[in-house]
Amino acid sequence: MKLPHDLSGADLARCICRHFGYRREHQEGSHLILQAESPSHRISVPQNSPLRLGTLNAILRAVAKSRGVTKDDILAKL
Repeated sequence: MKLPHDLSGADLARCICRHFGYRREHQEGSHLILQAESPSHRISVPQNSPLRLGTLNAILRAVAKSRGVTKDDILAKL
């Protein structure tokens, strides 16, 4: 599945929290810090609009590896 070119960081963070068990921990500058409990995983999502494709791909890879799903599963929820 192709990566969306117009996805904002806030939209991505909202999707990750809603569907994959993360919660918003806090914010540092323009970055949201999301935390998942089991297994413990922390990720930083910049609030850029739109996200750069390399940044989006890296976040998707990290969440997919931590949650045991594929990147396409995450993209389908967007």
